[in-house]
Amino acid sequence: MSYAGLRYYQITTDAERAKFMADAQDKITTFTTPLVFYSLEINRIDDAVLEAHFAANADLARYKPIFDRLRAMKPHQLSDELEQFLHDQSTVGSAAWNRLFDETIAGLTFTIDGEELNLEATLNFLTEPDRAQREAAVHELARVFGENIKLFARVHNTLAKEKEIEDRWRKMPSPQAGRHLSNHVEPEVVEALRNAVVNAYPKLSHRYYELKRKWMGLDVMQVWDRNAPLPMEDTSTVDWDTATNTVLDAYADFDPEMAKIAKPFFTDGWIDAGVKPGKAPGAFAHPTVVDVHPYVMLNYLGKPRDVMTLAHELGHGVHQVLAAGQGELLASTPLTLAETASVFGEMLTFKKLLTEAKDDTQRKVLLAGKVEDMINTVVRQIAFYDFECKLHDARREGELTPEDIGALWMSVQGESLGPAFTFAEGYEHFWAYIPHFVHSPFYVYAYAFGDGLVNALYAVYEEGDPGFQEKYFEMLKAGGSKHHKELLAPFGLDASDPAFWDKGLSMISGFIDQLEAMED
Repeated sequence: MSYAGLRYYQITTDAERAKFMADAQDKITTFTTPLVFYSLEINRIDDAVLEAHFAANADLARYKPIFDRLRAMKPHQLSDELEQFLHDQSTVGSAAWNRLFDETIAGLTFTIDGEELNLEATLNFLTEPDRAQREAAVHELARVFGENIKLFARVHNTLAKEKEIEDRWRKMPSPQAGRHLSNHVEPEVVEALRNAVVNAYPKLSHRYYELKRKWMGLDVMQVWDRNAPLPMEDTSTVDWDTATNTVLDAYADFDPEMAKIAKPFFTDGWIDAGVKPGKAPGAFAHPTVVDVHPYVMLNYLGKPRDVMTLAHELGHGVHQVLAAGQGELLASTPLTLAETASVFGEMLTFKKLLTEAKDDTQRKVLLAGKVEDMINTVVRQIAFYDFECKLHDARREGELTPEDIGALWMSVQGESLGPAFTFAEGYEHFWAYIPHFVHSPFYVYAYAFGDGLVNALYAVYEEGDPGFQEKYFEMLKAGGSKHHKELLAPFGLDASDPAFWDKGLSMISGFIDQLEAMED
């Protein structure tokens, strides 16, 4: 499946690759249907019996986290026949709608300056220095999304309804509950994170974008200005070799072992970085299986942000290599912890670039870029989470028109970005291309969770915590074998404490303080 998936994502428009992946997925579904009984049977074992087995057998006790996760689903388990039916039916249910979304997105074409472009290349215009080009890109994105908006609304309506039906049968207390269970995180911890971020909008995004508005000399910002480079920014691109050395050096400064683990990604062909027609947009690190190495895919265009994306995905790769020792069942982490090494790798790279900055202007650009990335990771993703919560709640009341969905989208955009912005016509369609809403409902808060967690972790590192590197590697090696409480305890941190999230968010507001101080 890894082979089929990686080949498909290289050229999603290739019918042979798409067929190969779909056929492989069908076979996997067929092979695994007779195994559905396994987790159902485990969940029928009495708690006391299972605890006695753990007490008597250390080898089995090592896998207790797997049983804990399985048994978290115990109250939501259906009959064997229903579970088997849902499993069989998934290839023509959610998986089919996911594929329709992927193929539609990959096939969209946008025309800018007479040139036909795919989504990734068009979105790239939003970071161009020329304001007219950014504006043209937003209008073109809005036009094409608008032409396809009924199909995207149909995908969202169907998947949200399918989820609601399954959640109802499983007696899930909320649309988000299944995600919290799979993330092995308590609903109140996510709620504390969400509230901390929403309460911090004024001192984070609202304050930063007000600064940016002044730097750009605008009375009011438009959506095409959100990711615009700053007027004083150096627009030269970073070649691949420089990006490679920058990230590896930053990793080595933290600990040479980290750079050593990362190096084969570059030397042994574990990265696909070039931008090619039909290639899936975005970036990811894929762990394959524990006795093989991971792969990284990105679309490298040489922008400073692309260097950060490389540092990010390589962090995932290092995490996956270290956690492989846990074995297939315990290697992968819940989504909430999956972003730890990636965001930490980004922070290391950013801090290295900051110390090497030639002057205040360069420092300012780097700080502003980092603040924007953090706002995109924390503020934007929590706004996305709120949008999804509203979408799933509204869908329970009935079918949603594209206009209904657009109104929900605009309500969270205005609140999160703040008074510095106005929103061009057509921006109400921009929910349409976000893949997480389709592939992994409520996934998005994991990014904010990861960023907040790493900011708190990095603050401990900067405070000179003794043996930090060793504890950090142990944390990554643990993979999915420990709960977030257990993993953070050696660093004196606790994610269920609301003050924990404030510690993470204060790092972002601290960077904005530095930017404001540079204005004086």
